[in-house]
Amino acid sequence: MKTGRIVIMLAVCIAFLGNWMENQCHTTGMETMEHFSIVQAICRLALVSPNEALTHQIDRLSEALSETGDTKAAQQLKQLIKSASRNQDMTPRRLVPSRGATVSLPGEVLLPTTILPSDRESGARLVDAIFPTAATVSRPYLLPYLERAVLTLVSEWRHMDELRAVGEQPSLSCLLTGAPGTGKTTLALWMAHQMGLPVLVARVDAMMSSFLGTTSRNIAQVFDFANRFRCVLLLDELDSLAKVRDDANEVGEIKRVVNALLQNMDVRASSGITLGITNHPQLLDPAVWRRFMSQIEVPLPTQEIRESIVRRTFEPLEVPEALVHLLAALMEGSAGSEVKTIVSLYKKRQAMSGEDVSPIETIREIVALNSGRLSLEVKSLLKRDDQELARWIRNRLGGNIGVVELGALFNKGKSTVGRWVKEPERKEA
Repeated sequence: MKTGRIVIMLAVCIAFLGNWMENQCHTTGMETMEHFSIVQAICRLALVSPNEALTHQIDRLSEALSETGDTKAAQQLKQLIKSASRNQDMTPRRLVPSRGATVSLPGEVLLPTTILPSDRESGARLVDAIFPTAATVSRPYLLPYLERAVLTLVSEWRHMDELRAVGEQPSLSCLLTGAPGTGKTTLALWMAHQMGLPVLVARVDAMMSSFLGTTSRNIAQVFDFANRFRCVLLLDELDSLAKVRDDANEVGEIKRVVNALLQNMDVRASSGITLGITNHPQLLDPAVWRRFMSQIEVPLPTQEIRESIVRRTFEPLEVPEALVHLLAALMEGSAGSEVKTIVSLYKKRQAMSGEDVSPIETIREIVALNSGRLSLEVKSLLKRDDQELARWIRNRLGGNIGVVELGALFNKGKSTVGRWVKEPERKEA
């Protein structure tokens, strides 16, 4: 209220100066204003909290100065107005959620220009801000039941007011668990994009400190910042912050860190969306589990989903369906990120070697250079001769591959491959 009154008083003073200048212009022909530096300082102070009426009065004063011939002073006031306008566009502002808003959350608008919090000692940034768009966030591949569950949760966030009107609290926190590379972070960003919200990703490496009490302080700083804005707070690698407090190998500091995390999650529980991610759910303190109203386990991809990942990763290239089925089959038990890696390597090898090298030989080369990414069974399988491998592929893919398609994988003709799959397996002596 005090700031508003000061701005009104300044506006009145500037309006008086404008009227006085106009009168002086017509009666005395004054060409310059005495003590303009003081007037300029008053205008600059007033424009810290600009509004339309205030800007109009300063513009009037500028016009009056221009009419007296003091164009330099007039131009300086015009520049003050322009600078204030630019600053206002860049400053986060309070929003009252409109009826058409995607998500009804309190807080300021987080902008790319917003200054992010940092650790006081090291100066390291405590969060990264991500603004998901359709161009940067791809739709995750999920099993049908899991996709329906995720969409239901997003729908809750979109209908907060309706739920609260009937006395129900939306699930504003969700824990995503699963093996590394299963797409948990992609899913979190996609969920935020569905609501049109930016994401604040907590940087655990910067938040953790060897100084007593600093980690807890950084946690509070991150949550305080997130609570100011309409955003999704993403706590990746949550197990680093929220380990079980009765672990005999941990010192007392971890208990204080977990307590700080729990307290801040309680404060945010009703006002902001929080997503947690962990590859090691068994390490989380039980109290942290309970703070998340929803828990989603992201499983390893099925054959069908792996095939979809292969097709997407090959884009914009066209790829034979037989190769899609084979790569997906060879990556059974692998996370989606590993499937993408192998397909990307395949694209690079094919681009460099051309069509003279068969797909099977390309796959063998990739496996030799990435032995840790595939199972022992697959590595052993690819060491067999072409005839045995062809039989395995035919049996594994069944109706998804014919003799012609199978031959293309080995750069062999139909008759040769047909003979391979029909001949009885050779028995060792």
